[in-house]
Amino acid sequence: MAAIQKIGQLIQQRRDNMRITQKQLAEMADIGINTLYKIETGQANPTLESLQRITDVLGMEITLQVKKV
Repeated sequence: MAAIQKIGQLIQQRRDNMRITQKQLAEMADIGINTLYKIETGQANPTLESLQRITDVLGMEITLQVKKV
């Protein structure tokens, strides 16, 4: 699974667990609902700023790691 699809899936799962609609999350994160839909379905290449807004609302954290070789 591509990274962007995995990110979208994780966001959707967390949103569903918190019982927040796409519309509610989009409003709280101050992003467009179409943008959120595309992120969740792996159709968008979101900016780091958009991801940060979404993850802040959902209580998630973005981290980068060096790959283990």
